[in-house]
Amino acid sequence: MALGILLCWAGLLTFLLAFYRPNWAAPWPYLLALLQMHLYTGLFITAHDAMHGVVSPNKRLNNALGTLAAGLFAYNWFPKMLPKHHDHHRHVATPDDPDYHDGKHPGFLAWFARFAWNYVTVWQVLLMAATYNVLKLFFPQANVIAFWMVPAVLATLQLFFFGTYLPHRGEHAPDNAHKSRSQFRHHVWAFVSCYFFGYHYEHHDQPYLPWWRLWRTKHA
Repeated sequence: MALGILLCWAGLLTFLLAFYRPNWAAPWPYLLALLQMHLYTGLFITAHDAMHGVVSPNKRLNNALGTLAAGLFAYNWFPKMLPKHHDHHRHVATPDDPDYHDGKHPGFLAWFARFAWNYVTVWQVLLMAATYNVLKLFFPQANVIAFWMVPAVLATLQLFFFGTYLPHRGEHAPDNAHKSRSQFRHHVWAFVSCYFFGYHYEHHDQPYLPWWRLWRTKHA
């Protein structure tokens, strides 16, 4: 599954940068950009599953694929993300949760800014800028922006909104052990929106399941 996402992402990006000449008056370039956004999200979901050791039973292969997927998603560094994500699971919705807001600014933008501060590094920004300047030497600048840069930014927002903000915002019942909520069962929308991570309580309850099996845990 991980290899499928990686190959689809790389194949579509190669086509969109090297061969596709978009007609911006037609809907297709925008739909293709959204598809590439979805595959970018899949890269991060693959890295996330590797953090739980469920991409491959071979630990070295699991971590290698996680490192590759995280790196292709805006140069995220898997070894740095790994302990932070496990802190999120251990300390969900507490001051020790790196994905949670500070208790004072639970709005989307303030929370997203804190989330980005915890994960985005100066090196990532510099590497993205350098990569952009190299890519535009070989491919049309409009294609680089529309199909490499914009999908990465939109995927970051998608992951935060569906994978962190909606599941964890607001108050949770005292008996909610995972301090997480879950969207109503709708498997097509759950996949399209964020690879079933709208079923977020289920993920926290059974983190050993890969994303493509998560839908089976949803009963209501």
